[in-house]
Amino acid sequence: MVRRRLALSDFALDRPVEWQLRDRTLSTADHTLIMGVLNVTPDSFSDGGLDVDTSGAVARAMELWHSGADIIDVGGESTRPGADPVAVHAEMERVVPIVSEIAAAGAVVSVDTMKPAVAAAAVGAGAVIVNDVGGLRDPAMLEVVADLEVGAVIMHMRGEPRTMQADTTYVDVVEDVAAYLEDRAQLAIDAGIDRRRICLDPGIGFGKSHLQNLELLGNVSRYADIGFPVLIGASRKAFLGSILSAAGFATEPAERDSATAATVSAAVLGGASVVRVHDVAGALQVARTTDAIVRGQLESRDTSGRT
Repeated sequence: MVRRRLALSDFALDRPVEWQLRDRTLSTADHTLIMGVLNVTPDSFSDGGLDVDTSGAVARAMELWHSGADIIDVGGESTRPGADPVAVHAEMERVVPIVSEIAAAGAVVSVDTMKPAVAAAAVGAGAVIVNDVGGLRDPAMLEVVADLEVGAVIMHMRGEPRTMQADTTYVDVVEDVAAYLEDRAQLAIDAGIDRRRICLDPGIGFGKSHLQNLELLGNVSRYADIGFPVLIGASRKAFLGSILSAAGFATEPAERDSATAATVSAAVLGGASVVRVHDVAGALQVARTTDAIVRGQLESRDTSGRT
């Protein structure tokens, strides 16, 4: 199916500009939010093993925060393709002490987990967002998020990280993912989660082929039109390595921040509310510049009377 790509004039004025969290509200009225990635795992694809001790992880988190991150996303279980699951107690031991310290220091903290017990413990330690790559498919996770009244990221993924790349066949990847997210959001609302707390993520890199990831990035506006804030996380992922390799550049994940910058700009142009990145300082410059382009176009359209 051939789709018309987003033009600046398509950027909607009536998309959500606020995301309500547990005890605060984040606004995208002036700028796109930056979520900094903090992996406290030995096996994450980009930075596994770098921040596994508490002191090092806290220092890295505060570096991200002071570089301009609006949110720090702490994960204690790798979700790279083929990753093995981590026991609940092990993930909790990795995550909770770090969440506690950086939340106490004033950072807005998200916990990246599929486990209800880990989510509850992290919220108890100060997290205000649960970022669930499983899409809140566990009924117990729905209950935790509803009861604790936190922000929630609902992501699209088939199966689990260990198996998600086994089937990347879709009738129409953009519409199939949109339908899934719409269904999951409604289930969350039915479970008692305030719709103002919900954010959607199409799951770039999770059970999608190289070309399907590009199609999702080219149609971010489709997800923004559902009526919830949208998070895009493409930072350093393998499909960027494939693009660069085809252009003659062999890269390791940590060498893909310039390529990630292009995805940040595409996400902002498409109406994303949040971009999840490893290189906060670099992404912040790209996002602010793209924000200015989008908002400048909107202001020009408003003052000229054109539609």
